[in-house]
Amino acid sequence: MRFSRWLADRWVMGVALLVLGYLFLPIAVVAALSFNRPSSRLSYDFNEFTLDNWRNPCATSDMCDAVVRSVQIGFISTVVATVLGTLMAFALARHAFRGRSGINVLIFLPMATPELVMGTSLLALFVAGGVQLGFWTVVIAHVMFCVSFVVVTVKARLSGMDRRLEEAAMDLYASEWQTFRRVTLPLVLPGIVAAALLAFSLSFDDFIITNFNSGTTVTFPMYVWGAAQRGIPPQVNVIGTAMFAVALLLVLATTLRGRRARRAAVAAPVAAGQAGGRS
Repeated sequence: MRFSRWLADRWVMGVALLVLGYLFLPIAVVAALSFNRPSSRLSYDFNEFTLDNWRNPCATSDMCDAVVRSVQIGFISTVVATVLGTLMAFALARHAFRGRSGINVLIFLPMATPELVMGTSLLALFVAGGVQLGFWTVVIAHVMFCVSFVVVTVKARLSGMDRRLEEAAMDLYASEWQTFRRVTLPLVLPGIVAAALLAFSLSFDDFIITNFNSGTTVTFPMYVWGAAQRGIPPQVNVIGTAMFAVALLLVLATTLRGRRARRAAVAAPVAAGQAGGRS
């Protein structure tokens, strides 16, 4: 009976751990292969432990150039998509206007459209407009599909936020700007950061849309696809492991900051009101 009760109380956690293990197993394999010296360029078995891959992550200049280019595209796309998507999320969540429901449907279209269709459509648009394919056409394409994910993420955060905290701050004589800076922004910031991380990941990882609209520009996914035909260097696993580690640290930092913001949310209206009263 005790074992049955123990199992009944913890089976959900056990299933969750199995699912997480299934999801993180490929990442663990990539991390392990980053410390591997393969027997040949076409071999992916674990042959010999080495730290040379981490000491010299830039095995070829082409790979490092592709990584830098992907980071540049991802950073520009993330900044533009986060700004536009956050403004759109505030408009859709806080204001009622004609065509609001239609815009909500349009927001989901880039997320539901197959990447093959989106990539060919953008290619036809750029060619018809006489736009030369290259770095900036890739940025435009990435911004287009990243905005939808930012809007959905930030809007979900706004929908779950307690509006009474903002009302309490304004009742205590805080101005709209003070309420936004001291109450609204700290509460929404974890959602904005999560949306930015998601947008950067989608941009850095994209291959299909980029392949159609890149011209002669080679990003990291395109380099990996081309290198697979002649043997992927083990340093590719180093780049993948490093990117995952950086993303994990950013998520942990955002989570800790979100907990602190929730703890301070009760005191924030009073602080904002005192600041408004002094002004």
